Amino acid sequence: MKAKTYRSIFISDVHLGTRDCQADKLNNFLKHNTCDTLYLVGDIIDAWKIQQNTWRWKQSHTNVVRRVLGHAKRGTRVIYIAGNHDEFLRPMLPYGFSFGLVEIHNQIEHIGADGKHYLVTHGDLFDGITRLAPWLAFLGDKAYDIILSINSKYNWLRHRMGFGYFSLSRVLKHRVKKAVDFIFKFEENLANYCKKRGFDGVICGHIHHAEIKEINGVMYMNDGDWVESCTSLVEHHSGHWEIITWIKEKDDVVTDTDSGSREQSTGRAGKNRAGIQGPDQLRDDLGVNEVATKV
Repeated sequence: MKAKTYRSIFISDVHLGTRDCQADKLNNFLKHNTCDTLYLVGDIIDAWKIQQNTWRWKQSHTNVVRRVLGHAKRGTRVIYIAGNHDEFLRPMLPYGFSFGLVEIHNQIEHIGADGKHYLVTHGDLFDGITRLAPWLAFLGDKAYDIILSINSKYNWLRHRMGFGYFSLSRVLKHRVKKAVDFIFKFEENLANYCKKRGFDGVICGHIHHAEIKEINGVMYMNDGDWVESCTSLVEHHSGHWEIITWIKEKDDVVTDTDSGSREQSTGRAGKNRAGIQGPDQLRDDLGVNEVATKV
């Protein structure tokens, strides 16, 4: 199977070091898809689980790291954006910290093939619960672990019965009013901030909910996660944006592409400019309710 080549690929919320990380599928995705620029949009490594001594590091997790570094060695520009689960990286950012060929930033600006300017940020600093009530975020993380555990057992039974994968948390996100309201508020906060700062769009992760849509004239794009949904956001050289859902662990399994894609006009290819490197600066710039600084 010949690898597909994209202008940019955006991946977030892999949570390497956790039991439910879909590392085999991500490794297969990276094997069959290449790009000019690979963005790792936060929560790639789950430092929370490492700090709690509940981490699970498998060979497949190491394979993902090797695959990413392999892309970097072959000329792909790899950009790592710090998230809340790997926020241990943030204190190092003002000093120009990098991991070999992997650049590390708090956020960055991406200029698309259409010439438009997109803010790339994990998104946790736009999440009031994560910022203002970290203890509640911790409890939410524990509850999410319980849901994933139930989901894992349920899908084991479905697999034995010949049925496909079913995401319990995705159903809950769509049907529980508070979860729907939280996602809507998160998306709206990001879009409003980008509109104030003159960005044409935002690319983020954090809420494990892949989406491409326009909000108040701002293009909002979320690349999803690699715990349940196994989704990535890709930018074609033509300027077309697309969410790809990858269901492969081995090469004899087919992939599926999400219908939620947006056609963008072809334009000049831009360069990226590194963003502000400290979360404190981001908070100071935005006050209580806003989060990033224009890059």
